[in-house]
Amino acid sequence: MSDGAISKGALLESLHDIRLPAAAPGGALADLAIALGLAGLGALLVLALVNLVFRLRPRFGVQSLRARRDTAMALPEDARRLALLRLLREQAPEQYAKLSVSLYQPDGVPLALIEAEADRLV
Repeated sequence: MSDGAISKGALLESLHDIRLPAAAPGGALADLAIALGLAGLGALLVLALVNLVFRLRPRFGVQSLRARRDTAMALPEDARRLALLRLLREQAPEQYAKLSVSLYQPDGVPLALIEAEADRLV
């Protein structure tokens, strides 16, 4: 603190804002980095919203369980086995878990057993 009184002009002069230089070094590069960062963040947000909209949209033309099983039954043996196992994995995970224990054994799971499990679903 000063010992004497401050003049009105000195007081008003001390109240002015700090003045920064018009162009700071690296200012343009920093502005460009901020603009790119904000554009990237905006793109991620738009991508997340689009992903959410398409994930929540109901699928039209989804086959019924019986139609999927009938389609699988018309396939050749190896493709039928895969299609029925996929169907079981989606619709009856507990039956699929029981069958998957012996899927990779030398004899594997008989196709008739997989077909019977798929028939129980419908």
